[in-house]
Amino acid sequence: MKNSVVVFITLFLLLAITSCQDGKKEVITEKIQYDVNIKSPDPDYDWWIQNLPGPAREKLVETILKGATSGKFQAYDYYNNPISPADVSSILSDTTVVRLTQVEPPYESYDSVIIYNIVPEDILRVRFLEEWKMNPEDLSFEKKIVGIAPVARRVVLNMERWQPLFWIYPDKEFAEQLNK
Repeated sequence: MKNSVVVFITLFLLLAITSCQDGKKEVITEKIQYDVNIKSPDPDYDWWIQNLPGPAREKLVETILKGATSGKFQAYDYYNNPISPADVSSILSDTTVVRLTQVEPPYESYDSVIIYNIVPEDILRVRFLEEWKMNPEDLSFEKKIVGIAPVARRVVLNMERWQPLFWIYPDKEFAEQLNK
């Protein structure tokens, strides 16, 4: 009985100490969004600057894509509407109609359909949506990822653009509050 009381008091004190430490953290922002390169844009950078090693990058991208296309992770469009695995698959295959001109007389215009398939190697960035807390006493931060979106590099008619594909919200509470 005496040992049980000692164990209970010890656990209570540990919980109280942990709660007090967490209580010092102030919410800096509930939402901050930013992109992170996962493949370095400059080969002259040190390997770890804006870069994940190949196998880690491939695993991250594969986990996100397979999870969204299989339905393991609920995906959302950019307006926070739930989308189906079939919708995710269609996002990964983009169709563009372009107007071109014949190179020989009479230089007639014609429309052409171009299909661009987004492959895992095209996903070079990840967009994060996070909540940040800070302890003003020691400037320690706590970051909680509430959303993640793969971002693909697209080159269409020699113009580079970055296309966020869909959101996944690993924070279930955050996802439940989206459309309320």
